[in-house]
Amino acid sequence: MLKIPVGISACLMGEKVRHNGGHKRDAYINGTLSTYFSFHGFCPEVGIGLGIPRPAIRLVASDGGVRAVGSRDSEFDVTEALEDYSRQQFPLIEQYSGMIVKRASPSCGMERVKIYNDKNMPHPDGTGIFTREIMARFPLLPVEEEGRLGDPGLRENFIQRVFIYHRWRTEYAPELSVTKLTDFHARHKLIFMSHDQDRSRELGRIAAKARSENLESVAAEYIAFVMATLKKVATRKNHMNVLQHIQGYLKRQLDSDDKQELVDVFERYRCGEIPLIVPITLLKHHFRKAPDEYIEQSWYLSPYPEQLKLRNLV
Repeated sequence: MLKIPVGISACLMGEKVRHNGGHKRDAYINGTLSTYFSFHGFCPEVGIGLGIPRPAIRLVASDGGVRAVGSRDSEFDVTEALEDYSRQQFPLIEQYSGMIVKRASPSCGMERVKIYNDKNMPHPDGTGIFTREIMARFPLLPVEEEGRLGDPGLRENFIQRVFIYHRWRTEYAPELSVTKLTDFHARHKLIFMSHDQDRSRELGRIAAKARSENLESVAAEYIAFVMATLKKVATRKNHMNVLQHIQGYLKRQLDSDDKQELVDVFERYRCGEIPLIVPITLLKHHFRKAPDEYIEQSWYLSPYPEQLKLRNLV
């Protein structure tokens, strides 16, 4: 199995690169995720030549925008150095299908990084300089903080985005055709529905516009809307709609007892009594006995390796 290349803050891999000489090794990242992701570490502060240990930096608001300066020496400004380092990494990051960054870091944090005002009061509404540059250059790239991966819904959302973006980037985009774009949409449509019903329909309309003469522009519009749609965390209500939609493909194959069992299991999922894996497993059981080509080709029932056990939690 070829692992998916993902960039990561080096301290999360256990590298002792933090300003105090320590690390923030994450057990889930280095355990479960490392089975499927090939991690490539970055430490922007070390990358620009700062030592280990080193004085801490922080973000401050100024007339010229947000600056990265020394926590105890505001004259020590590394903003441009961090920006230059970030841009130097673009050729590498272009090869990745996701990024995991260190939360709260003035260089790597994705959101809610403290920005200090002229009264030395912090406001948690910033983004680390490195991650800000990466997200601006690669708006489709799935980016997440290690702290948020502790939330089952956010974890499932990020990993799903990585798998789908990697699939597009490596299997579809290199030799894209109208047929391949249509196939990508058909195989992911149920996943899109679980995130947003209206956006899923809009994606269908965008894909339907594709012709050989406009394929490049339509594909760019389409995948941008795909990744924006997938940022919305799938809801139990939307999953219910998808499950019931899938059940329709079995209406002639199931007897009354099997149909009632599905209805009961769906209702227990809707009420939060059981995780998504339970109705998914039951549907898979029925489709093994009564295969359907569309459902078999769809990624909804098996969007990523079962060993990740993500649907045991949502």
